[in-house]
Amino acid sequence: MHIHQLFDLKGKVALVTGGGRGLGEQIAKALAEAGADVVVCSRKLDNCQQIATELEEMGVRSLALECDVTKQEDINRTVAEVIEQFGAIDILVNNSGATWGAPVVDMPLEAWNKVMDVNVTGTFLMSQAAGRHMIERGYGKIINIASSAGLRADPPEGLNAIGYSTSKAAVIHFTKDLARKWARHGIYVNAIAPGFFATKMTKALLEKRGDAIAARIPLGKIGDETMLKGAAVYLSSPASDFVTGQILSVDGGSTL
Repeated sequence: MHIHQLFDLKGKVALVTGGGRGLGEQIAKALAEAGADVVVCSRKLDNCQQIATELEEMGVRSLALECDVTKQEDINRTVAEVIEQFGAIDILVNNSGATWGAPVVDMPLEAWNKVMDVNVTGTFLMSQAAGRHMIERGYGKIINIASSAGLRADPPEGLNAIGYSTSKAAVIHFTKDLARKWARHGIYVNAIAPGFFATKMTKALLEKRGDAIAARIPLGKIGDETMLKGAAVYLSSPASDFVTGQILSVDGGSTL
């Protein structure tokens, strides 16, 4: 197979959660550039509709759906609608995420639960729903968005968000465990662990301490809107057909 074919996603259908902004938007556009039809979903439908319009202008089919990944009925409806309108789900990107910064002793239980519900339970529920369809077809690529925060323990002055880091560590093990269980069904399960990227979620922190954060990263820079695209396409495409259960760090070397 030619190298261009290995990274070609024409004829594939991708579902990207949290696809209306930030890393989800970047991933959705990368998959579209590689030829995939892309459905984007999140709680904020307006954001997704704007991205879906931009994706269609790139020459692929797209659809925006409202979906709260903490609600099983929303997930089941979303998966069913994608299959009805596009015929299949070949690629699932579990990108929806939440965070909450607070010292451990001040972390409200409701904040902890929210982060866990979105980042861990949401990833499980969406994988479960799409996975049933993928098992029937004998094929699927699932990409979970973890974080470098799930691979290391930060000092409080670095990242004081224990619920977020714990949830992303859970996503990392979930990825490995699910990959082991579903390999026999032709389903690949991998994760990307981004480091610091310039997004709405990190904007306030980077405005205050961006230079100091970049200085601690071996490559000396913060991730931009192009730096996640290659990893997303690789794990979605035939190029990664002998790769499963792996965590690809895209973090400028910050977890070394």
